[in-house]
Amino acid sequence: MLCRDAFELPEGIVYLDGNSLGPLPKGARERALKTIEHEWGQELIRAWNGADWIGLPTRVGDRIARLIGAAPGTVATGDTLSLKVYQALAAALPLRPERKVILSDTGNFPTDLYMADGLAALMGQGHRVVTVAPEAVEAAITEDVAALLLTHVDYRTGRMHDMTRLTQKCAAVGAISIWDLAHSAGAVDLDLAGLEVDFAVGCSYKFLNGGPGAPAFIYARPDHVADHAPTLAGWMGHAAPFAMERGYRPADGAERLRIGTPPVVQLSILDAALDVWDGLDLANIRKASLHLSELFIAEVEARCPTLSLASPRDGHERGSQVSFRHPEGYRAVRALIDRGVIGDFRPPDIMRFGITPLYLTEADIHTASETLAEVMAEDLWRAPEYARVARVT
Repeated sequence: MLCRDAFELPEGIVYLDGNSLGPLPKGARERALKTIEHEWGQELIRAWNGADWIGLPTRVGDRIARLIGAAPGTVATGDTLSLKVYQALAAALPLRPERKVILSDTGNFPTDLYMADGLAALMGQGHRVVTVAPEAVEAAITEDVAALLLTHVDYRTGRMHDMTRLTQKCAAVGAISIWDLAHSAGAVDLDLAGLEVDFAVGCSYKFLNGGPGAPAFIYARPDHVADHAPTLAGWMGHAAPFAMERGYRPADGAERLRIGTPPVVQLSILDAALDVWDGLDLANIRKASLHLSELFIAEVEARCPTLSLASPRDGHERGSQVSFRHPEGYRAVRALIDRGVIGDFRPPDIMRFGITPLYLTEADIHTASETLAEVMAEDLWRAPEYARVARVT
């Protein structure tokens, strides 16, 4: 399953940040040049038909659908993850008009909560966002809850919610489930259709390697979307966009969840990036990820006694990243990066390391743990340049 040759990886770098931005797939460069030079450059506007730019969001959506356990025609691509969170929540709340609680957890990614707060205020119908500790979520799913909005894998610690159990609890009490798969798609084997998940959203620039700013996606259970009148009723979600009708008639299925003109160049790059997944089984990827993660945890704990494990120790409760805590975690990560091992930091003290078996080997894990041990044992992080906080951490 190792596909290292499919990626542009700089010599001498161990890349442990694919949970934040995947590396460049080699095929993406050729695809981008083709889209820009041949399709845009030569076909000009004719490429909307000749190169089928107009159908690209659907084709890419179907490819992502396979990776998240969804049926063809149920995933729409385009826009940003924040917009997709808004869309999913705006579709979910009218399904339970008598309920006013949007339930989430205290560790959820901030943008999800921002969007929920903003939508609740805009609707003006008394909705409120309630957050509880991650381990208290199941007990908080009651008949008062209109929608559960959770990030499947915690962006800081890698803690993974039990999607099966929580989705089933939602169904039992009549709440709508909305899952953010930003740190799950391409890392964990999922079965959205089998679990009858109501809605799911995700980005494609992490484990799917679609590049910085790559388009997001949204999944909607077919029976929910059939009668849904989108709040963000963009022209690309219209049944006949180029009829230019004054009234909005939604397209069939997930197509009605498209909003504006698709980002063709970015979608083309993502389409090429998804080629690496052809023939791969997510269950095998997951198995390899767990093996490499366990190896990394064991080696770091043996070599770096000042670091404490922030991720769940049980691999089945953890996504495809390993996080450690240290009061000077930001400076330590900066020192580590300067020595060729790229991870990242999240406040207040989380050092994050993405474990991606598509291109990481056991040798990479050994190198990373040895380098981290050197940084910590020799206090290399104390260099004054590492105290300056960059705009992006």
